[in-house]
Amino acid sequence: MTSGPVSSNSEEGLRIPEWPVTDDAIRAVFAAMLEDGSWGRYHGPHGDALRAELASYHRIEHVLLTSSGTSAVEIALRTIPVGQGDEVILSAYDFKANFINVLTVGATPVLVDTLPDQPVMDVDHIESAISDRTRAILVSHLHGSLVPIHRVCELAKSRSLLVIEDACQSPGAVLAGKRVGTLGDVGILSFGGSKLLTAGRGGAVLTNNPAIAQRARLWTQRGNDASPLSEMQAAVLLPQLRTLDRLNALRHRRVQQLRQLLDDSPLQLSCPLPDLDDSHTASSMSLPAWYKLPFLFRDQQHSIRREIICRRLRDCGIPLDPALSALHRIHARSRFRAIGPLSNATRLHDSLMTLHHTALLYEDHQLPIVAESIRRQCDLLTG
Repeated sequence: MTSGPVSSNSEEGLRIPEWPVTDDAIRAVFAAMLEDGSWGRYHGPHGDALRAELASYHRIEHVLLTSSGTSAVEIALRTIPVGQGDEVILSAYDFKANFINVLTVGATPVLVDTLPDQPVMDVDHIESAISDRTRAILVSHLHGSLVPIHRVCELAKSRSLLVIEDACQSPGAVLAGKRVGTLGDVGILSFGGSKLLTAGRGGAVLTNNPAIAQRARLWTQRGNDASPLSEMQAAVLLPQLRTLDRLNALRHRRVQQLRQLLDDSPLQLSCPLPDLDDSHTASSMSLPAWYKLPFLFRDQQHSIRREIICRRLRDCGIPLDPALSALHRIHARSRFRAIGPLSNATRLHDSLMTLHHTALLYEDHQLPIVAESIRRQCDLLTG
């Protein structure tokens, strides 16, 4: 795997590969498009090929390509359908666009708390969030943590609700032998510029429900595609999809190494970490996808220093940043309904940090340097 330009501002001489990676397969795609002109067409072979490969990879019947993961969520909401006066349950710690999309279709977000120190919803809180206005549950797999969505789907089915599964951070992840994004009624992918599958922008809606698929087509096809993914974007995604499983397994091994190297450091990895047995394939086990690794200070009193440690490590060339904001902390109380005090989500809002997946492109011999830099900067800050 050959990377593009690298940054080398680390005092240890670390060279962080830029994202996206440019390899021979990507170069071949661009060369072929320049030759045949397909990069500038409304319709061509690449979109059809990507839809077919995504359907085969996920073992799903219907794939709609979109302009972004955000537009894919909106399409999913509109085609369930969710509308004026409805409610949608989601985690109080989630990507802001999911909250805004619920408001955009005229519905009310209903926020439930996360698991303690984990960036995913606590499924045990869903039952108490359901009202006679509830129409859907929006579940996001974030920062390497996978929601036990089978439980969500069982509850939803018993209450005649539908489940949107946001797999934007987890392409290729497997839960109980099935690809995430295929376990709910509608699945969502993102191909944004920093994502594990990237075309700069883009997304996809996945579903086995023919009625939802038909409504999605009717919503987007208005004489032209209202939420298009270009032929050029589709073409560049195809070779990435074909290497996704291999790179996800590599990233998982690197995360395991970092966990061991940071075992007694002031930072702790804030999510479960299943072991990866090389004798098993991804299709027969549960395996997360590592877009961002979540970290918390072991000692909560140091959480107020999060911005300082992130800035110092960024200066060393290590891409650690403050994580997402909790939705109830950045939106007016009148815009949502909350279930309980949301104290776990508040803790994540105040304290969680995420390491970007580009750090997992280091060679094995460089990971101890990364760990030592993290340890040293934390010790300077907390000692």
